[in-house]
Amino acid sequence: MLLETEGLTKRFGGITAVDGVDFALEAGELCSIIGPNGAGKTTFFNLLTGVLEPTDGRIRFDPAGNGGGGTGSAAEDGAGSAIDITAASPDETALAGIHRSYQITNLFPTLTVLENVRVAAQASRGNDSWRLWRNVADFEEHYAEATAILERIGLAGEAETVTENLSHGEKRSLEIGVALAGDPDLLLLDEPTAGVSSEGVDEVVTLIEDVAEDHSVMLIEHNMEVVMDISDRIAVLHRGELIADGPPEDVRGDPAVQEAYLGGYGREGSAGDGSAADRDTGADSDGDAVADGGRCVRVGGEPR
Repeated sequence: MLLETEGLTKRFGGITAVDGVDFALEAGELCSIIGPNGAGKTTFFNLLTGVLEPTDGRIRFDPAGNGGGGTGSAAEDGAGSAIDITAASPDETALAGIHRSYQITNLFPTLTVLENVRVAAQASRGNDSWRLWRNVADFEEHYAEATAILERIGLAGEAETVTENLSHGEKRSLEIGVALAGDPDLLLLDEPTAGVSSEGVDEVVTLIEDVAEDHSVMLIEHNMEVVMDISDRIAVLHRGELIADGPPEDVRGDPAVQEAYLGGYGREGSAGDGSAADRDTGADSDGDAVADGGRCVRVGGEPR
């Protein structure tokens, strides 16, 4: 098991954003996390990556080849090579092997495309990578890794382009490239197609499928067509609880899921049958009520 949570809970005052979630991810899986506005999806990602500390529950991570390592509070828990990252900080979870992208583009706009990935590659080596006096060959290693990543994500031709001059779709691809720096065991992607044009969505999806060939991936996504096409498995959050978890076809046919989120996706003649209205949902944000202001999303073509 690569990642496992037990009773994972996060409360903000009287609001429970994530409620007793038991979740497990096998190495090599591409699992999409879906749910309606305020379901707790981004909060769940924030707990897994140390941005937020759980109110209750545990998170264990067993990175491939880690051999029971870990840093700081990401301590070995005695269960094989798994480490307990429940109270780990964002930098500790990143060094353990969990990297992520964000809902809102999170890049250095005035740096070149190559420098954005190079900085991430350097940061993935830990605090020692920022020593003032060091062998210049170390920097060559970071540049080599960054160049290889740009080749993979299709941005090698834009290496010297200032990042703010990229299209939105290219920035989304670059964010995935930044998250790939350091070769993580698990990649968490938060709405990677949000705001991307219909043509750009296909490119981002192709990139995600390529990355999933040699990385475990968890994905928050509102575009149901994308979710159903690329996921090995789908987990559904509703009001902070995990209400369904299984193969795409099983989740699509679950009445509770259709009622909670999908707006009838998969029902004959529904707005979720791959229509333009359904595909349009890819541009919306998660809108977790506590995490990002409770913005509304459109599900199955209907405002919520």
